[in-house]
Amino acid sequence: MNENLKYFAGAVVVVGLSVGAVIYRSSRHPPPAPKPVAAVPAKPAAPEEPAIKHPLPESVTQEALPSLNDSDGPTQNALAGLVGQEAVERYIITQDLIRHFVVTIDNLPTEKVAERQRPVKATPGAFAVGGPEDSPVLDPANYRRYESLVQLVRTTDTKVLVATYTRYYPLLQEAYENLGHPPEYFNDRLVEVIDHLLATPELQGPIALTQPSVQYEYADPKLESRSAGQKLLMRMGSDNARVIKQKLRELRGEIVAKQPGT
Repeated sequence: MNENLKYFAGAVVVVGLSVGAVIYRSSRHPPPAPKPVAAVPAKPAAPEEPAIKHPLPESVTQEALPSLNDSDGPTQNALAGLVGQEAVERYIITQDLIRHFVVTIDNLPTEKVAERQRPVKATPGAFAVGGPEDSPVLDPANYRRYESLVQLVRTTDTKVLVATYTRYYPLLQEAYENLGHPPEYFNDRLVEVIDHLLATPELQGPIALTQPSVQYEYADPKLESRSAGQKLLMRMGSDNARVIKQKLRELRGEIVAKQPGT
């Protein structure tokens, strides 16, 4: 039996037994003299579900969606139509794509993103470090590792991207709710994350690093305390980050409903 149905049935049984007990007692004993009834403080109203800030329009495609568990093939085909099959094979991890995309978006403003759940393959090449051994800096050669992916982002048609996003949005919402966000709306979360990434500072000049253990960190504690998403943008260099930010602005403009008169 469906859980909600079981709870409802249980509630009906409890209420029914209570009413039956009251009728039974009333039929056997005369009603007692009425007593003054103390005022019962009103129960606080149940919190309302948060309003949806940025509702998406319904997809114009009327074809039925696959289930979330069966969505890898169709979403892979949709991405191949968007950026090409070669790009999908080069950059995308297609297994559990929708779930991993949702988890990654949700985690970008946090300290870490689980590598095993990211939807994009690792950037080729080693992390590039320059400067003397006792004063390492982020080597600008590191930025070139991201250029081909950034070029793909630059040339992707934003409107077609949003049409694909809108088409598969019900599955994205389902995956988001499965994370424990049932009252929340994934598109609102995506807008929050975009705004967070757009707030990433643009770094100029040598960026000092430190190596307290195996991995390098930013020597500036303010930079090191930034989120995983902002660190990624800083690591790819200001020029690449500007391209990504511009695409994020375009994407935001398409998924945020325009108010009347704007």
